[in-house]
Amino acid sequence: MVAALTFYTHPMSRGRIARWMIEETGPDYDTVVLDYGTTMGAAEYRAINPMGKVPAIVHDGRVVTECAAICTYLAEVFPAAGLAPLPHERADYYRWIFFAAGPIEQAVTMRALGMTPGEDRRRMLGYGDYDLMVDTIAGWLNDHDYVAGDRFTAADVYVGSQISWGTQFGTLPRRDSFDRYLERVLARDAYARGTAKDDALMAEVSNAAGGAG
Repeated sequence: MVAALTFYTHPMSRGRIARWMIEETGPDYDTVVLDYGTTMGAAEYRAINPMGKVPAIVHDGRVVTECAAICTYLAEVFPAAGLAPLPHERADYYRWIFFAAGPIEQAVTMRALGMTPGEDRRRMLGYGDYDLMVDTIAGWLNDHDYVAGDRFTAADVYVGSQISWGTQFGTLPRRDSFDRYLERVLARDAYARGTAKDDALMAEVSNAAGGAG
């Protein structure tokens, strides 16, 4: 039986964010693992995502790409998981999801590319400068256990993934507020399940690459 949700991914990609969210919401799903440079850029997949990148999901015939969109979409279409915002949580929920998808992504990418804008160019950027971005999100998490309200939501899947990857790979600095926040959100059972599945896929991909030729 074909599941109503198909997940397109690679275990060494942002697909891990989407996997975590899928595991949180609990639907049955099929996983399609794509390869960089071959199936990810093939016409069959570009018909789903013309960008030729992962992750993407197809749910009941509808395509969703971009991790932040996938997280918010799944929270809404699987309300029983309780990960969509309550009315009083919406402002913080959307504010920080878009902050992570915008200023955090921009600032981290620019820094990784060695591009440091001068003072006269900072007004052109959506984040001002890297240090301001870091201080802003670190300050919020210093005063809040979760991104929105006092409970875990889909915003924590997305923001938590960004901070976890950033501190792990050195694109974000270590901050006490980051460490405390990650200790809470990465303790989720769904995170452990998703990580285990992607780690197993990484081993399969590595073994297949090692046996090629």
